[in-house]
Amino acid sequence: MAASPTADLQRLTTALDSGGLPAALRLLNARTPFRFTGIYRFDGDTLRNVALFDRWTPALTRGHDAPMNETFCAITAGTNQPLEVTDGHHDPRFPWMQANAVESYCGTPIRDAGGHAVGTLCHFDFKPCESISSELPLLAHAATLFLPFLDVRHA
Repeated sequence: MAASPTADLQRLTTALDSGGLPAALRLLNARTPFRFTGIYRFDGDTLRNVALFDRWTPALTRGHDAPMNETFCAITAGTNQPLEVTDGHHDPRFPWMQANAVESYCGTPIRDAGGHAVGTLCHFDFKPCESISSELPLLAHAATLFLPFLDVRHA
């Protein structure tokens, strides 16, 4: 899509309103070379999948949970900033992630009203993917739309 960020965000809002999370994630995924687009919630030491779009299996709507310390989402949580990794198995920034099945990642935090990262909106793949830094601003804006789906409860 070669439209303005406002138009892109409006398309995403329309997809979310008419088709729910699957339609919104499908639309975001179609803009990228990544196989997966997902929404994840931070839950202590576990990364909980809320919704997933898999380009190879479009009927799949949920993915697996994962140990936080084995994910690029944990890095996004720790920095509370977007993260892009095109070839994680060879990225010197993350030597501990080199054995991870996820090799490429582009994600942004989903923040609560206080600005704290409570989850992520991300694209990922098991193979290297080209840089899509141009998508990060849209992901950051889109992340605000997905906060209500995280069902975050504060003590």
